[in-house]
Amino acid sequence: MKRAATFIFYAIGALAIAYLVLYAYAMLSDAPIVPGDPIHIFRKPDAPSYS
Repeated sequence: MKRAATFIFYAIGALAIAYLVLYAYAMLSDAPIVPGDPIHIFRKPDAPSYS
C-alpha cells in the first residue's frame, strides 16, 4: 500500500510539472493559447483541410 501511495504521489507530481512546462511554453511562445482555437503545433501549413 505504501508503494502504491508513493507511485501515485510521483504521478501527480509529474502531471503538475508537465502542466507547468506547458504553461511556460504557452506564455513564452509567440502564439497565445485562445480557448476554442485548434492546436497548430504539428500541423503542416500545406496539409488538406478535412472539416
